[in-house]
Amino acid sequence: MGRILVIRGGALGDFILTLPVFAALRTQFPDAQLEVLGYPHIARLCLTGSLVHAVHPIEARTLARFFARGGSLDPGTAAFFAGFAVIVSFLYDPDRIFQDNVTLCSKAQFIVGPHRPDEKASLHATDTFLTPLQRLAIFDADTTPRLAAEPTAPGPGRWIAAHPGSGSESKNWPERRWSELLAQVLEGSDRNILLVGGEAEGDRLQRLAAALPESRLRVARSLPLDTLAGLLRGCELFVGHDSGITHLAAAVGLPCIALWGPSNPTLWRPRGNRITLVQDESGLPGLDTPAVWEVLRSCLPENPVAPP
Repeated sequence: MGRILVIRGGALGDFILTLPVFAALRTQFPDAQLEVLGYPHIARLCLTGSLVHAVHPIEARTLARFFARGGSLDPGTAAFFAGFAVIVSFLYDPDRIFQDNVTLCSKAQFIVGPHRPDEKASLHATDTFLTPLQRLAIFDADTTPRLAAEPTAPGPGRWIAAHPGSGSESKNWPERRWSELLAQVLEGSDRNILLVGGEAEGDRLQRLAAALPESRLRVARSLPLDTLAGLLRGCELFVGHDSGITHLAAAVGLPCIALWGPSNPTLWRPRGNRITLVQDESGLPGLDTPAVWEVLRSCLPENPVAPP
């Protein structure tokens, strides 16, 4: 098979849900050189999990010419594409401009995959992303995203990871409820809290952290994703929203509680053996703190357990 290239842009959650594609290709073609063209800060997770051999930046300036019809193509980038036997692209390319430009300079088998699942369908995103691999005689692949990461303890003791944000405010449980829940965790258990977030959370992490004792808290903000993956795997449980970080926690094998809002869970729910979705018919604001705490408490292991 030689070299295989998977092209995958999109946000963290989209990438995590595409991990079964990489795993299936590695299983089917164990001697092939598997590479990914994507956003390096996300795609390098595949290096952590030994799913690919190399990561290339999708934002390279020379690649921009491949999205214009009739333009001159960069010779170096053309030679890069020519080095692959198979190219699987999940880019949004409705007019086939990118595909046509790549096929001008490469004899690779070009397989088109959807950049997002059909919201009107009933097929989970991972199943949707795996479907194009049937052209390579890949059927019945494992549909659960899995990412190997060495566990890193956030500190002494036992830890729960919490991500009180997402890419959309409509997916977020009210901040006041989060404050109540985090206080209840510290009062009702011996667990410490790893508070996770990035730029999307704004000042929310600081406000929530200010009300908690520093001795039982660690704030992990805007960490490299491979570092965060290790910290998550060092925890016992994760609680968050419909977000890329929740998908990351599920992929490293962490039991997850997802406070679920308007997204279609048939398409977008995290996949794993220990995933609990908590919903309310009236929406996320209708979830009260005692109900979420009861779910969280029921998911806590009685004794320390090693990460799976």
